[in-house]
Amino acid sequence: MATPPVAPSQAAAGGNFEAPPPPAMQPPGTDMTGICFRDQLWLNTYPLDRNLIFDYFALSPFYDWTCNNEKLRMQSIHPLDISQLSKMTGIEYMLSEVMEPHLFIIRKQKRDSAEKVTPMLAYYILDGSIYQAPQLCNVFAARVGRALYFISKAFTTAASKLEKIGYVDTENESETSEPKGGKEAIDFKEVKRVDHILASLQRKLPPAPPPPPFPDGFVPPTTEAEKEPENQQTAEPQPPAVDPIIDQGPAKRMKF
Repeated sequence: MATPPVAPSQAAAGGNFEAPPPPAMQPPGTDMTGICFRDQLWLNTYPLDRNLIFDYFALSPFYDWTCNNEKLRMQSIHPLDISQLSKMTGIEYMLSEVMEPHLFIIRKQKRDSAEKVTPMLAYYILDGSIYQAPQLCNVFAARVGRALYFISKAFTTAASKLEKIGYVDTENESETSEPKGGKEAIDFKEVKRVDHILASLQRKLPPAPPPPPFPDGFVPPTTEAEKEPENQQTAEPQPPAVDPIIDQGPAKRMKF
């Protein structure tokens, strides 16, 4: 089990004047998702397994020295001993998932009793590099923000394309019809593309509901188009029209 980092004053007293100062401790609850910790010297000396991974995590600025795990370490007890942690209350770290030697997930939680714990943060150690996992609300906010950006960009692009349809350049009215014909051909392609998109969206929509029935005793008004068949039946039959091209009698052959 690795020993905790030595303070600068203790290192100077021992004669090690070239030891760099440790990183500044962040207050609990600080968002540190933008930083990463890695101690290559420790990784070259000790293996990454479930027995020593917590000692490596304790070297990082993500570690809270007031946690219950540190109290167990001072008593020469393994800091991840669940039988001892369940008897205490306060902040503690728990090894959640392990995929030796590449991935370790450590969960920070608050213990109120032996059965009641409240998760707070999560950290993952990937190939020796320690990161703070972002909270779920931040992940959703980032995904929604990215989706809104691409939707806004798509609408901007569509608006710029639609502005070209029906655009009249008054300054180039005196030009030849060849460039105008090319511009009209591009505009027609855009119109067909928009019509195709609208038709595909219309096919995905559910069919329209049927109209409500008429109340009892209501007689719908008849239109002129509905009256035409009745008028055609009552009217006298008329002879069919003669086609001036077909009904011209027998064809006459030319005499030579």
